[in-house]
Amino acid sequence: MSKILEKSLKDAHKEGKLTMGTKQVLNSVKNSKLIVLSQSVGKETVEQIESDAKKEKIPLVNFQGTSVALGKLCGLQFRISTISFTSIDDANIKSILKDTEAEEKND
Repeated sequence: MSKILEKSLKDAHKEGKLTMGTKQVLNSVKNSKLIVLSQSVGKETVEQIESDAKKEKIPLVNFQGTSVALGKLCGLQFRISTISFTSIDDANIKSILKDTEAEEKND
């Protein structure tokens, strides 16, 4: 798992710069800078989020883990299937996307 993503998630959570939960993310796609989807998200929901994100030109990261693992990355004791960053700098977005692409190639 990308160390940059892990650090960004923890920092953004502390600063309140995350939207968590599938419904909340769907309602706030326009305000998102980056969306992270766990493997626990249903196919129809993934397609809906992907199409909304594409319209708004928002990058997506497919987290290679469950909603439980994604919740733990944020330091939370509950499952989170979808997260969007409402504030994150472009350099971090590029680094996260680069890291996750490299991980997907290695799988």
